[in-house]
Amino acid sequence: MLNKGLRDEKKVKIDTMLSTLLSLVFVPKFWNIEDTSLIDNQLTDFDLTTEIIDQIEEKDLIQLLDKYEMDWTHKEKFADFLIAYSRSNQYDFSAKAIAIYNHIQIDSKTFSLDIFNKLATVKTNL
Repeated sequence: MLNKGLRDEKKVKIDTMLSTLLSLVFVPKFWNIEDTSLIDNQLTDFDLTTEIIDQIEEKDLIQLLDKYEMDWTHKEKFADFLIAYSRSNQYDFSAKAIAIYNHIQIDSKTFSLDIFNKLATVKTNL
């Protein structure tokens, strides 16, 4: 019973962090050091920064997400964050988001039309 409570607590923490990240990038803005530091502060819970995300290989990023026990929904939200952040920033994380979406489609063994549509949209905007 204790393990389930800890897992639920961890899941809530991940949900909160991802929701915060998505809310920070939802409003288009001119990114400055202060804005990116807000993003980096949220990412530190997963030993990430925007610089690390920029430099890390796709497969290593997916392994890192697995290390923190992100479920498929969390990974999808993280990929959504990468796309939203790429729209109005100096970084282009589209390839990493595509890799995460593909990972979800293949490894979850469940076809998601929503993720399929996100993949198509990202690929056409490249």
